[in-house]
Amino acid sequence: MSIRSISWIKQARKDFLKFPEAVQMQIKAALNVALAGEKSDTSKPLSIIGSGVFEIALKYQSDAYRAVYALKIDQDIWVVHAFQKKSKKGIQTTKADFDLIKARIKALRTTLS
Repeated sequence: MSIRSISWIKQARKDFLKFPEAVQMQIKAALNVALAGEKSDTSKPLSIIGSGVFEIALKYQSDAYRAVYALKIDQDIWVVHAFQKKSKKGIQTTKADFDLIKARIKALRTTLS
């Protein structure tokens, strides 16, 4: 039986550590649910990116926070992006964020293979 752990892209970790403590705790809880092989209520699949990629979406006070993790890159769960949503228009994640997520996943796959 393999034991998974949570790994972070360096910049995603730096951005995550800027989040309010309450948000960090909720994201960590959602990641622990993923470690157990389940999906948190705050997580949704990002099928536009590919299979096995999920976004944790949280509202905190008047702000929105996101963390994106991938399950199918390595044995670990990889957090590839963490950001405070700034868009004033709609609730969707921006194309720039999707492009960054795709690039980070591609680079990670290359590095780990």
